[in-house]
Amino acid sequence: MNYRHIYHAGNFADILKHAILVRLITYLKRKDKAFRVIDTHAGIGLYDLSSDEAQKTGEWREGIGRLMEAPMGDEERALLAPYLDVVAGFNEGGRLERYPGSPLLVRALLRKQDRLSAIELHPDDYRELAGRFAGDHQVRVTMLDGWLALGGHLPPKERRGIILVDPPFEAPGEYERMVEGLGAAYRRFAGGIYALWYPLKMGAPIGRFHANLAALGIPRMLVAELSVTGGGAEAGLSGSGLVIVNPPYTLVDELEILLPRLCAILRQSEGASWRVNWLRGEE
Repeated sequence: MNYRHIYHAGNFADILKHAILVRLITYLKRKDKAFRVIDTHAGIGLYDLSSDEAQKTGEWREGIGRLMEAPMGDEERALLAPYLDVVAGFNEGGRLERYPGSPLLVRALLRKQDRLSAIELHPDDYRELAGRFAGDHQVRVTMLDGWLALGGHLPPKERRGIILVDPPFEAPGEYERMVEGLGAAYRRFAGGIYALWYPLKMGAPIGRFHANLAALGIPRMLVAELSVTGGGAEAGLSGSGLVIVNPPYTLVDELEILLPRLCAILRQSEGASWRVNWLRGEE
């Protein structure tokens, strides 16, 4: 309950998560049929990069601050354009002062037939998020433990959708809860696209986490990771990853274009790296 994303908004981990989320939404928009995005740990929606909290860490400067100014090839630019255009839309005059979290990023990309369910437990954050979407019939904001949403909000009535699971990883047992939550959610909505975010840092049980996910027996699970440092005993957050369940057939090729460029732009030390591989499924 003490976590505040404002300290980390727009950092390299947000970029990986949001760039992939936008590619998933873009894929679903290829068909006219409606879809729903369920954001289980939604936050407040919009972050002031000029605030004392954001300035204290300055993480956004080495994240979205770098990315907005970086040169890119045509392929990378085309894949990132929907994401970066939304960020630019919240910042007038070319000055980067605000960063949209996943609820506002998603909302900016929805068509009139699509919907967003934004789940947030912290009472102050819930009130702020609900206020942002007051009167918006395409968005439902709910005060609830995001883990419970994986049962109570599935399947969506649209029968098409993305479930973004992005806990703060401050409480013990989050990796285990993610495995259990995915297992329960998949039994209710096997056709959904799930994007499960996790941190990469010293001592994180990533190998066991991946093994436990694979043991669920879900047919198609893709891993995408980006590390901006080589890690080490003294390091904090060195990178982040997403496990994508039921990824679009286009995603692997897109990530193999995007991640090398993101790694080059966002790297903070020697040892920065990226990888895309199948946890289960296609090879």
